[in-house]
Amino acid sequence: MNKIKSPSELEKLRKEILGKKDPKKPSIVICGGTGCNALGAQQVVTVFKEAIKKQDLEGKIDIKETGCLGFCEKGPRVIIYPEEIYYFQVQSSDVSEIMSKTIIEKGLVERLLYTDLVTVEKAKNISDISFYKHQVRTLLQNNAKIDPKRIEDYIATGGYSALAKVLYKMTPEQVLEEVKKANLRGRGGGGFPTGRKWETTRNASGEPKYVIVNCDEGDPGAFMNRSLMEGNPHSVLEGLTIGAYAIGSHEGFVYVRQEYPLAVENTRIAIKQAEKHGLLGKDILGSGFDFTVKIHRGAGAFVSGESSALMTAIEGKVGEPKPKYIHTAEKGIWDKPSNLNNVETWANVPLIISKGADWFRSTGTEGSKGTKIFSLVGKVNNTGLVEVPMGITFRDMIYKIGGGIRFGKKFKAVQIGGPSGGFIPENLLDTRIDFDELRKIGGMMGSGGIIVMDEDTCIVDVARYYIDFLSQESCGKCVPCREGLRQMLNILNNICAGKGKDGDVELLEELSEFVMDASLCALGGTAPNPVLTSIRYFRDEYNAHIKENYCPAGVCRELITYYIQPEKCQACGICVRECPTEAIYGGKNIIHVIDQKKCIRCNTCLDVCPERFSAVEKIPRKSLPLSVPPDTKVVRKR
Repeated sequence: MNKIKSPSELEKLRKEILGKKDPKKPSIVICGGTGCNALGAQQVVTVFKEAIKKQDLEGKIDIKETGCLGFCEKGPRVIIYPEEIYYFQVQSSDVSEIMSKTIIEKGLVERLLYTDLVTVEKAKNISDISFYKHQVRTLLQNNAKIDPKRIEDYIATGGYSALAKVLYKMTPEQVLEEVKKANLRGRGGGGFPTGRKWETTRNASGEPKYVIVNCDEGDPGAFMNRSLMEGNPHSVLEGLTIGAYAIGSHEGFVYVRQEYPLAVENTRIAIKQAEKHGLLGKDILGSGFDFTVKIHRGAGAFVSGESSALMTAIEGKVGEPKPKYIHTAEKGIWDKPSNLNNVETWANVPLIISKGADWFRSTGTEGSKGTKIFSLVGKVNNTGLVEVPMGITFRDMIYKIGGGIRFGKKFKAVQIGGPSGGFIPENLLDTRIDFDELRKIGGMMGSGGIIVMDEDTCIVDVARYYIDFLSQESCGKCVPCREGLRQMLNILNNICAGKGKDGDVELLEELSEFVMDASLCALGGTAPNPVLTSIRYFRDEYNAHIKENYCPAGVCRELITYYIQPEKCQACGICVRECPTEAIYGGKNIIHVIDQKKCIRCNTCLDVCPERFSAVEKIPRKSLPLSVPPDTKVVRKR
């Protein structure tokens, strides 16, 4: 089509697109995000298309692949419109039944509906599903309506109207003031006011100025940015273009990690389509404003998510941070003023322009406005992508949206803020989640990863895992981060191996302060948070490991052993056959016994022991019972 040269032409196109839509026409929407694809969504799409063709329904039924629909625990997801029927965990073998019962007969496939964990009732619409009804989905609401590879879907939802408003009705200064009034804070973790950062870049000397989307997102368990770039890339591009106009930039970058191929593909398509429609490139919407966007694929280094390291990588160098005597907003890429915000921050901008700063400020807390997207994962019943108002409590997040702890286990801690985040204990579950409240209790927002842990989690071991991760991801440029984290890891490894000694906890605290104060960038400056919060709230676990040679959660391999309970063993022989080191002996009708010298504590015997027997248990090494005589026979009750 020809390029759109004015807001009126954009509005005309929107009306044409909407005019071609029949609200009564059946439509099948399938989640095509990375999570659902991993569970077989692409095969479901293929079988649906084949079924539509086979039944001669082409043109009579629409089929659409969208981005992430949120409830990843129950993927692949399928929605049938106009009835808005939500089906979960759909497999290709279910397609024929959906086609016959729902599309043709207008009935329901009951077994594919969501079943409430408490009431055991079937949910017939989204408002009945606890995972969704406690959310406020402003950024994610269009994921179910948009095929990310079709710009027409985004335009139909009002896409690019905010850009048209900015280019024709607002000055750059007015855009800046609106964003500042909204009090939009950066969603990448620091929570720095977005408008102030834009203003600093605009006022900095030097040309050209650059604007950048940070889609690096290296936190374990986090996938918020990825899902937005996969499902609605045009919202990010529109926000980036508006920011460029306000700052006075004519060139932008989308920095996306190599491990996000679908996000890269959908963003590349979105850029090409926006350029073709005159919404990117030269003379955008006939306004005379020029702006181009390039994709830069990151090599996957966690440290490259730090602003100066990211910009160094865009320059074609090794992604290492620089001392921030001068902020990147003033001297960034090639020493030119450069404004960096993460995906979610940019996606909020079109909504603020379209609906106003007051609308945005109506949600959230005094210091943290709007909504925030989190990835809720771990030992919780409902996992996935959630969007909630700033200020929701951990308790509501875990128990109302997450459906509580799996298998009825006891809650132990929640970790928020990525590998540099903190552990939050049970007595702080009613803390409101916003930038300021989290800092008070030693946590941090990070990009929004929330990992829930139950009673079977060893906090010392998890802290060790994060320090190991951060030690490997350190660029090694500065000594405090490189050597400090390495020494902290050595101490934690010894504690988890039963070799901890008095004074180790105090030494960890001392090293943490040194690493935080002397490191070059935010990776080192925040890396000790998991250790400090684990000591602050779970010091008793450190004491148990060091003073009692005991892991309360039964996780640290050197501090546990496996034991077969004589009164429960039925001599079925399964554990004997499956043990990889032949450490279990016992014959027919003879109680099985584990040879502790051969046992490598691999957990196999515990995994394979039939649930109805539950004869194998994991116990502290110090409390190992006396050995069972090797010829003890099984006594079976009649």
